[in-house]
Amino acid sequence: MTQAPASLTLSLPDAEATTALGEALSERLTPGDVLLLDGPIGSGKTHLARAMIHAALAREGRFEDVPSPTFTLVQVYDTAEFEIWHADLYRLGHPQEVIELGLDEAMQNAVCLVEWPDRLGDLTPQGALHFTWQAEGEGRALTLTGPANRLAELADHPQIRTLLKP
Repeated sequence: MTQAPASLTLSLPDAEATTALGEALSERLTPGDVLLLDGPIGSGKTHLARAMIHAALAREGRFEDVPSPTFTLVQVYDTAEFEIWHADLYRLGHPQEVIELGLDEAMQNAVCLVEWPDRLGDLTPQGALHFTWQAEGEGRALTLTGPANRLAELADHPQIRTLLKP
């Protein structure tokens, strides 16, 4: 039985709030999580992904440069618990290319942060968490859509609760 999707909206007034959200989310990531990062160029997709990856590595006392995967398409980071795949699908022309990258398999047992998720087509996992950015004054509003139980777990994090819009 699939669960009806639910949504949360967060207020991200500045880059620091986006970084704090990424750090909080990184504490809740588990293998098989697919985060679909959807928004226009410059909305904060890569910033959020970078903050999640840096925080996950920092918990192990590590730091790595986290470049945008715009040209490489996929960057993979190993943690003690799981791999993190950061993909930028902007340049893909067909969902078949997702399979050629191995992203379809990674979505089963790694954490996948996917920018430009519309390129996934029918390969979009049902339980994925969809992050959608909209401009909000000088900052951004970020709407998270996905399974209600998973969103409740995320919203239970103290840092994320402070960003929730009423």
